[in-house]
Amino acid sequence: MTKIDKIMRQICTVPRISLNLIYPKICGICGKINRNSLCKKCEIQLKKQAEIKIIKNGQDLENKYFSQLMYIFKYEGVIRKTILDYKFNDRPYISKTFVNFMLKDKKIFDNIQKYETIIPVPISKRRQKERGYNQSLLIAREISKQTNLDLMNNCLIKTKNIIEQSKLNKDEREKNIQGVYKLVNKQLIKNKKILVIDDIYTTGSTVNECSKVLIQGQPTKIGILVLAKD
Repeated sequence: MTKIDKIMRQICTVPRISLNLIYPKICGICGKINRNSLCKKCEIQLKKQAEIKIIKNGQDLENKYFSQLMYIFKYEGVIRKTILDYKFNDRPYISKTFVNFMLKDKKIFDNIQKYETIIPVPISKRRQKERGYNQSLLIAREISKQTNLDLMNNCLIKTKNIIEQSKLNKDEREKNIQGVYKLVNKQLIKNKKILVIDDIYTTGSTVNECSKVLIQGQPTKIGILVLAKD
């Protein structure tokens, strides 16, 4: 872990006012100090990588429990490297870089505003302890701060630790993820338009299983927002 990573890791424990004075925000791509968490040079780089898509029901979403999929990038190149750093190399601050970039896109921003509640894909207690944070929750929390959507992190829970989906093929992923999520406080999402947040979409098995469980709470709509699609 680099020195800057150790400093930024303290984000959750240092009061916001003193944090901004002592540990200025940095660009999650290049590591340079930047109050928007994304410098102009890296923003240009991300724009070149961006492949912003909004896929609706009937467009390659057959047999899914959600009706819409939004993603910002293809999971490759610098995006893949940055997401892996964010997810596995103790760099939670990169969430702000990605969210600040995605919300600048009017199409994505306007579409997000059609929902009411954000629910992050949960991780197991064991994974949370190992990683120190839930990468999807950090993204969801930042989106909630910058929009009018409510963050709800007390409805969908993961009940067991499983083999990481990235290590499995499509069929194995579908079997591996079955029955690992549970819905609690389901009355909180009744008649709500739910936006589920995750980092990467490969086969869709994870977010589809989450959506299958969320349907028990009778929301009026479920959409998916991810950083990148493989």
